[in-house]
Amino acid sequence: MKTGLHMTQTINLPRPAPENSGHRDRLAQNPDRLFCYGTLQFDDVLEALLGRIPARTPASAPGWRAAALEGRVYPGLVVNALGGAAAGMLLTGLSDEEWAILDAFEDRRYELLEIPLANGERGWAYIWQDGEVREEDWDAETFETQHLEEYAARCARISEKLTADLREGAQ
Repeated sequence: MKTGLHMTQTINLPRPAPENSGHRDRLAQNPDRLFCYGTLQFDDVLEALLGRIPARTPASAPGWRAAALEGRVYPGLVVNALGGAAAGMLLTGLSDEEWAILDAFEDRRYELLEIPLANGERGWAYIWQDGEVREEDWDAETFETQHLEEYAARCARISEKLTADLREGAQ
């Protein structure tokens, strides 16, 4: 049994925003390729959420870093004032339903923005807009050894609800 695991990620399902809320539909921008720098790089997490592993290629985002976040096992992509690049994967071939599932999965404190990648292409990424950013980078190896199994199991538990809620909202 693992101890000391604190998963504080809140899964916010999409809901209509009030007219004057300032919140905009992140998917209205018609994103096509997703740059993943955190938990979505892991097969177990993608399989749990989408039921498959989408096409993907290694990628990096210069000028950004996958920062550790206070009290969370997942990172936030933030500007890297010291240079360098965030390593990750570029997911392609996502269906509209898969985009909706991933968008519902991502915390509302992220903003979906298109960013340049090191290979000259562009990809959409969930950029952390809130505080709680730690000085150190997120450690994918630590996540994999200490948190992945429980995190993926949690993703599997919420996946059905995310999918059902999205289908219900489309009716």
